[in-house]
Amino acid sequence: MSTSPDESRLRAALEAGEAIPLSPAGVVEYRSRGRVLVIGGEEAREFAPRLRPELRPQVLLTGDEQEPGVPVISLGGRELCIEGHLGAFTVTVGESGHPGREVIECDLILDLDIPHHLQARLPPPGYLRAVPGEPSALDLAETELKGLVGRFEKARYVDYDPARCAHGRSGKAGCRRCLDACPAEAIVSRGERIQVDPYRCQGGGACAAVCPSGAIRYTTPPLAELGERIRAALRSWCEGGGDPPVVALVSGGDRPSLDPLPGRVLPFTLEEVAGAGPELWLAALAWGASAVRLVSPSCPDAIDAGLAAPLRMIGEILDALGLPAGCVALVTPERVADGDRMPSIRPAAFAPLGDKRQLLFLAVGHLHDQAPRAPAMTELSAGAFFGAAFVDGRRCTLCMACAGACPGHALQAGGEQPALRFIEANCLQCGICTRTCPEEAIWISPRLLFDPEARRLPRTLHEEPPFECVACGTPFATRRVIENTLRRLAAHPMFASERARRRLMMCEACRVADIVQDREAISAGLAEAGSPLSGGEPR
Repeated sequence: MSTSPDESRLRAALEAGEAIPLSPAGVVEYRSRGRVLVIGGEEAREFAPRLRPELRPQVLLTGDEQEPGVPVISLGGRELCIEGHLGAFTVTVGESGHPGREVIECDLILDLDIPHHLQARLPPPGYLRAVPGEPSALDLAETELKGLVGRFEKARYVDYDPARCAHGRSGKAGCRRCLDACPAEAIVSRGERIQVDPYRCQGGGACAAVCPSGAIRYTTPPLAELGERIRAALRSWCEGGGDPPVVALVSGGDRPSLDPLPGRVLPFTLEEVAGAGPELWLAALAWGASAVRLVSPSCPDAIDAGLAAPLRMIGEILDALGLPAGCVALVTPERVADGDRMPSIRPAAFAPLGDKRQLLFLAVGHLHDQAPRAPAMTELSAGAFFGAAFVDGRRCTLCMACAGACPGHALQAGGEQPALRFIEANCLQCGICTRTCPEEAIWISPRLLFDPEARRLPRTLHEEPPFECVACGTPFATRRVIENTLRRLAAHPMFASERARRRLMMCEACRVADIVQDREAISAGLAEAGSPLSGGEPR
């Protein structure tokens, strides 16, 4: 049977993409010995004996205290805490430090209580939930439990780089997009950083899609390699001529649902569709795709919801350029060939190298150069990765707390001059600066500057002339800092004299020299620890 030109180009394009090797993902291993904890009331008591002899059940009884023929622990109104995963669950009954506290270690949990004790949208592996009174659900749970004995492996789905993370700085909370997006509750806050539990992680990928800095990277497959596959396939297709194809990003379990493929659709498989972030969506359009479809027939609603913010951001960028916002969309398999398409553009030549933001900016720049509209800037919705910072000069004292806390180094000191500079390309819109500023003088606004030079060019948010030491003339602070210091210490008994007040207008060296010559100051104890000798502004 002869094939059509589109089918031939499709086969050649897919072969070109598959010629790019993918690195194997790291793995995590589970070991389950079959120790099952069944949590519930009368149903748990009756169900647990069914699991013998393959499993070793015990019951955490939340109702009556009858002996079910297997080991039993009564909850007795105590608190219940479940931690861990397949092969390594720890169930704590009772409050910490209480004499009646009990700790249960088990490999598997079947929760028959209503409501269930873990409410995660994707519970940890080895934790099963069933509704008592539904025989089919209990039969399925029994089969699943008996199949979860032995050693198991799964991919280590993400890598985390704490140096790029904007979760917190200087004790102030910042970005928490990944925590809010994770349906498995596998990401927890650890002060100024986060921690990803690879054993609880279910590979949804929304955490990587919503991360503005690339601190969390999806690894199954690595997006740089997947991007190179997409680029190679699109290059092969474009060389053959014809209308540009749709790029379909499909999770591994859903790939068969696209067979047979609609015409002019290039499918690329990854562990979960949410693992491909907005940098890859826009790059695919820049490389010549007519549209990007995130194919999600079985993706949990929680993951779909996690993609809402980045999809909205990309739609707003495309719309600002006069391109169809629906060129990137989350669809079911039967809709993969439907929807908005890009106008014909010259395919980009850049490779998927660098970090997340670099790839995004390359793709945006290429599309901007060929778009029907070429605006200088577009406003974006809250949650976007890009934006500006603004300062109220009437409040700002140039203390530089915001610059010291900024994780993206978007806010910077002005060097020799008292000034606050801002590089918009580096701003992650994490909000740490707004929470750090003691004067509440700074605020942020999501937007995107399309001109790369304007994004990278440092601009001054606020500056003041330096205040010169009244003794030696050395610049050492800003006039605003000195004025605030004098005002705040006006009623302080240690600074009642004119000489003491004048010392506040001296640099550190002159201040020390003057104080050791002032007998009144020495007798008052100003030279002791705690006196304002450092030049900083008292709080």
